[in-house]
Amino acid sequence: QLQFVESGGGLVQPGGSLRLSCTTSGSTLNYYPIGWFRQAPGKERERVSCIHAGGSSTSYADSVKGRFTISRDNTKNTVVLEMNGLKPEDTAVYYCARTTWPRCASFGSWGQGTQVTVSS
Repeated sequence: QLQFVESGGGLVQPGGSLRLSCTTSGSTLNYYPIGWFRQAPGKERERVSCIHAGGSSTSYADSVKGRFTISRDNTKNTVVLEMNGLKPEDTAVYYCARTTWPRCASFGSWGQGTQVTVSS
């Protein structure tokens, strides 16, 4: 069972950037599609972006297309979400998880997440 560890969140002004990292403890994530998800207060968790195991294919929610970029470095057991042009509506706890492909449905365990707050 993969145990996910997210990091890189913080407080940023609108228009700013953050870089989130996802790694695992115990087992490698290198063989699996991985997705980033987020949950804002009072809202359901939603998919943000996913990346195929090989890293060659990616998908994005319409709300983040052109602003967020997902990538992976299997030599470092890491999946990264680069977030640019951040908006207040991007404020949420961000999680990574194993997913199906190409539907990008999450399954398995969740980590603690990392808080992203976009505010002036």
